[in-house]
Amino acid sequence: MSAKNALIIGASRGLGLGLVKTLLADGWQVTATVRNPANADALQALGKVRIEKLDMDDQQAVIALSQQLKGETFDLLFVNAGVKGPADQTPGGATLAEVGQLFFTNAVAPINLAQRFVGQIRDGSGLLAFMSSGLGSVTVPDAPELALYKASKAALNSMTNSFITQLGEQKMTVLSLHPGWVKTDMGGEGADLDVETSTRGLIDQVNAYTGKGGHHFINYKGETIPW
Repeated sequence: MSAKNALIIGASRGLGLGLVKTLLADGWQVTATVRNPANADALQALGKVRIEKLDMDDQQAVIALSQQLKGETFDLLFVNAGVKGPADQTPGGATLAEVGQLFFTNAVAPINLAQRFVGQIRDGSGLLAFMSSGLGSVTVPDAPELALYKASKAALNSMTNSFITQLGEQKMTVLSLHPGWVKTDMGGEGADLDVETSTRGLIDQVNAYTGKGGHHFINYKGETIPW
């Protein structure tokens, strides 16, 4: 039985780095992308991971990576990269450039990348995962101080729903995953979870949902989140 093959987008620190560690511990082969390899010491220290440079917002860089990895088949594509957005998330407090950057990075770029690589995800048993957030649920009214971030994750969920209608005959499972409130640069020190607990749970869900098909919005414990 050959090792499973994963491509992790955005893995220099935080949850992305944690995902790589968890997958390596489980015996996976991992290719991980970072915007700046010079700032990826923790990832490089793992030793067994293939590191590729990628700014997901750069279309030419996405095309170049797809050419470089052409012919490889992945059991898991996990799009983790994302940003929190401007400090002031009131509609009148953020600039056009800030809002555009937030929505492009969090909602548009992940789908653009997935479209480039979807043909390399193993048919039938392959899984495509997006790092969403429980804050992306439009059913749950909370966190007004993160209104723009919330909206960008709701937009990611919506873009994902649109994307999967284009898959045609290709059979795969798609997960929109909420990692929990995690102690990262984005989550802050006051968060509930450490990275290891979150990423262990996320990969457990990847394993549990492999081959099931469909699109699921769940958290790291496998609990369903209302859209």
